[in-house]
Amino acid sequence: MADRNKKGTSIKEYGKKLFAFIRGRVRTEEDAEDILQDVWYQLYNTSEAIDQVGSWLYRVARNKIIDRYRKKSPELLDDQSYEDEEGELHLKEILMADAGNPETEYLKNLFWKELNEGLDELPPEQKEVFILNELEGLTFAEIAARTGENSKTLISRKGYAVKHLRKRLQTLYDDFLNY
Repeated sequence: MADRNKKGTSIKEYGKKLFAFIRGRVRTEEDAEDILQDVWYQLYNTSEAIDQVGSWLYRVARNKIIDRYRKKSPELLDDQSYEDEEGELHLKEILMADAGNPETEYLKNLFWKELNEGLDELPPEQKEVFILNELEGLTFAEIAARTGENSKTLISRKGYAVKHLRKRLQTLYDDFLNY
């Protein structure tokens, strides 16, 4: 019980500082949240006695960051963008945009149609992980807990899905750039 209280105190004491430490070393806030979640998970599942909790937390965080950079980073739909007169706009913004005018509505419908057709061409496992991660916003850790699959397997499946969808949507993407 004392160990559980000590771990609870660690979250309160180190939470914000540890998140800031991680966030300064990764690309996105979501990556930082995933890593922080992994650190807390490891803390709560460790059976060893930890004398210097702060040092232990930062060491684990540093190792998780290194692990993230060593493995191939999952490709994101957000990485697909085009340049217009006002600056950069991501394809995800088009997919999630409100119908402000008929042109936007047409593009949005066209992208969703093509995306859904591309998703239907994928094996069910790749389709599921892509939808859960990109469209529903679940982390790989959450998907792993839900499906019982290894996170690395899920990342690999999503990578294959993204490659297929990029290839499938390339013509539409090129047409949009030339529009």
